[in-house]
Amino acid sequence: MPIRLQDGSVYGTLCCFDRQSDATLNERDLAMMRVFADFAARQLERQRKRKQRQKGAEARIRDVLDQRRFHIVFQPMHDLVDQRIAGYEALSRFVAEPKRGPDKWFEEAATVGLREELELAAIELALEALPEIPDTAYLSLNASPATILSGRLAALFGPYPLDRLMLEVTEHDVIDDYAGLFEALVEMRRQGLRLAIDDAGAGYASFRHILRLAPDVIKLDRSLTHGIDHRRDSRALAAALVGFTAETGSRLLAEGVETQAELQALREIGVRKAQGYLLGRPGPLPASRELAESDRESS
Repeated sequence: MPIRLQDGSVYGTLCCFDRQSDATLNERDLAMMRVFADFAARQLERQRKRKQRQKGAEARIRDVLDQRRFHIVFQPMHDLVDQRIAGYEALSRFVAEPKRGPDKWFEEAATVGLREELELAAIELALEALPEIPDTAYLSLNASPATILSGRLAALFGPYPLDRLMLEVTEHDVIDDYAGLFEALVEMRRQGLRLAIDDAGAGYASFRHILRLAPDVIKLDRSLTHGIDHRRDSRALAAALVGFTAETGSRLLAEGVETQAELQALREIGVRKAQGYLLGRPGPLPASRELAESDRESS
């Protein structure tokens, strides 16, 4: 019985053999063989499509890496007490097809084993801009636990002052080896590297990250910042984190601030740092530096 794929091609044949002939076999048995052959064809078709998707994804990611089809934008992080820009978060933007958010590109890179390479390429490009950032501000970079554990960050950071860098680990990244991750960062943190836990409050994992990794900065997830001026539950959680940071010596930074009412509520709670479209959109550094100058003029 031929195993025929959707395009009409014959992949192979499904055969049954016996040492002796069986005169009882009939059209019903042949139909059953046809059912099994069709089932095998569907399974093979799924496997072939999966391999094609994987091959296409790998080709897209390698093209992005080889042709550097991405660039870095920078979003300012404000110190609300001192009225200045404390740092800039480096964010990747892709110009390749298909048009989609950076998180989707990194997710696809992970499916073909290239997320580490893509993250390192983005970090390397972002680091080139550090000399353009005012000495009073630091550069914040995003990295997954796997990239940190690879041990390759130290070489990238080598030419740069670590006290002007911050590394962000997102709440959504699964961490299986907290001890190993903590150890991988010890020496760099001793030399001044800051560690931040991103998306705090988005799920249970962020609190586990905070307790196990003892970050310097805790970034309050935008889902909690949004509407915090009229949401008592968000205000209560943010206030609790302010108290936690006061006890541990870390700092709380609110992400996703978009309205003056949200900003005022955060100030009242005691949040010292904030980031969001209200305070500055991601963009090239010259625009960010102009923002810093305008901040100084208004303070």
